[in-house]
Amino acid sequence: MRDRMAGLEAERRAAAEVGGDRALRAQRSKGKLTVRERLDLLFDKGTFTEIETLRRHRAQGFGMERKRPPTDGVVVGWGLVGGRRVFAYAHDFRVFGGSLGEAHASKIHKIMDLAAKTGAPLVGLCDGAGARIQEGVTALAGYGGIFQRNVRNSGVIPQISVMLGPCAGGAAYSPSLTDFVFMVRGTAQMFITGPDVVGAVTGETITHEELGGAEVHAARTGVAEAMYDGEEECLADVRYLLSLLPSDNTRFAPEQPTADPPDRSCPLLRDLVPADPKAAYDVRAVIEEIVDDGETFEIHEMWGTTVVCALVRFAGRVTGLVANQPAQTAGVLDITAAEKAARFVQFCDAFNIPLVTLVDVPGFLPGVDQEHGGIIRHGAKLLYAYCDATVPRVQLVLRKAYGGAYIVMDSRSIGADVSLAWPTNEIAVMGAEAAVNVVYRREIAAADDPEAERRARVEDYRRELMGPFHAAERGLVDEVIDPAETRVRIIDALDMLAGKYAPRPGRKHGNQPQ
Repeated sequence: MRDRMAGLEAERRAAAEVGGDRALRAQRSKGKLTVRERLDLLFDKGTFTEIETLRRHRAQGFGMERKRPPTDGVVVGWGLVGGRRVFAYAHDFRVFGGSLGEAHASKIHKIMDLAAKTGAPLVGLCDGAGARIQEGVTALAGYGGIFQRNVRNSGVIPQISVMLGPCAGGAAYSPSLTDFVFMVRGTAQMFITGPDVVGAVTGETITHEELGGAEVHAARTGVAEAMYDGEEECLADVRYLLSLLPSDNTRFAPEQPTADPPDRSCPLLRDLVPADPKAAYDVRAVIEEIVDDGETFEIHEMWGTTVVCALVRFAGRVTGLVANQPAQTAGVLDITAAEKAARFVQFCDAFNIPLVTLVDVPGFLPGVDQEHGGIIRHGAKLLYAYCDATVPRVQLVLRKAYGGAYIVMDSRSIGADVSLAWPTNEIAVMGAEAAVNVVYRREIAAADDPEAERRARVEDYRRELMGPFHAAERGLVDEVIDPAETRVRIIDALDMLAGKYAPRPGRKHGNQPQ
């Protein structure tokens, strides 16, 4: 037995030190941590359990007969994050460049299946060179199995991809199928065809970072939810995000005790938002004032910036918050903002996270580019997401709410459970000036003093159709509230709705979440 144990320890050491000093130096020269250093940062200390440590490929790949290192370039297992079970796979770039072959894929398939069977989040630490060329079609089939499981597990368990190195070709599709993508600036890139192919086909000259770096995907494509300057910071935020998510779609996100009183008044809100509907302000200041301890986890901060989407807590309860951002283009809804908000609403609905929507929107962004880019289609995605959502939904109209954009931002007419408004609310088909120019165009043109006539008509329109109590009088707003009461009233509404469960007609559902 002692000889056998010594042999086991030797195999384990070989797996831990796989790649040798040369591969380790190459990893360090790129500013990257090793695979096990990353796992140590992700999991609670001493809780990670690795499986298939000694797995090797079958030596059937072209030119690979003498190269059969343990792990086959990926470490898989489970552990605790904040005391809760989480599964993970992590590419090891020191082994075959982290490329995926048959054995490598099989390990990932197994850990994905275990995560789904046990109802626990899955985290992928991605740092690989794509499909292993030497193994041919079996490598491609391995990716197919991963994609299938990504889709099958979507909305069932949280899936998080952490990009810590290259991810090219078909490999890039798996992260894009998951719920959240994190990227590290300078070391992580994602693209379907690399700079060399782009240059050969189109004649364009571009670097890896310019083509598919973290900033590109965080600010331009919307593939990445967030980017970071270092792996430690990135993995710390992954841990924080996991603390805000349920283990699967049959559970609720864990509540967290807070010293922030649920009955705390917010008198600063009375002056924080200008009464003038054209004046800009940062809605993040409103959010930080009303949520527990001012803490937020914002999603897609750099993309679709006319809308803010964040996971927050109210009285310890995790809540998804969607808010128009008047600091960016007056808070209009455009293509990217609508897509961003729609995806966030659908995620929250899938994982039993209540929704609070703060409304201050002048409408959809006009323009040929928006119309030809599909603003109708993308706006419909947001409308569909809200109409389809069965979680508790609270709407608060801060200021202006015009036209179809008001309806789309979780109005009472599409199913909001509770609709509140501040006294500064203006809910109408369009702004007073635009409405008067359409309705009273002839009367204004025929008046002795057209400008005076126009101003009078604007005042009449505001008074009769845009007053702060107009929507409340018609039951489309449940209550007009003092801004200082905002936190209290939202928490009260969420408490009242805590038992809500509304199965979608005609669809199969499991048990009510416990």
